Amino acid sequence: MATIFRFESHDPDRYRRKARIISLSMSAQVIVLAVVFSQLLSLGLDGGLWRYLTGILLALLATSLIFAILLERPWMAEMRYAWELRQRLSQVRGYLPTLRQAIEENNPTALEVLAFYHQGLEQLAALNGRTLDDDTERQAEKAVVRQRREAHGMPPTVDGFDPEDLRAFKKS
Repeated sequence: MATIFRFESHDPDRYRRKARIISLSMSAQVIVLAVVFSQLLSLGLDGGLWRYLTGILLALLATSLIFAILLERPWMAEMRYAWELRQRLSQVRGYLPTLRQAIEENNPTALEVLAFYHQGLEQLAALNGRTLDDDTERQAEKAVVRQRREAHGMPPTVDGFDPEDLRAFKKS
């Protein structure tokens, strides 16, 4: 059973600073581990391109494992939140054609999910220091969702997203 995703407030500057530090650290770690693993492989085996490729693959696997372990630490809350937000937005993106058709029928669940989608896109853009103002099609859809939510007496924003809401819609 999927858990309900709730919006959280995170400082965009702090998020970007941590993201840069973590990206640089992970990149350096992959490089160092690739060299170490390649050298260790060359000690026991004859050289060749496969030895370097295996070293790189082992470095990527080790770095991924370390990142997965560190992601659970409290100081990684912003990274974990942004990763989960991306996952939820991606999940909704797969249902967009069906959801768009459902809002034409004034389906309240579709209005909830699309309101989450637009809020999530804006929050993720803010965390990354970007704006979404140049996407007129998205802005028009957001305005339609807002107007229809108002017409149904729904609040302009949502607190989160329940993946179970998507069960009513089939992917198209």
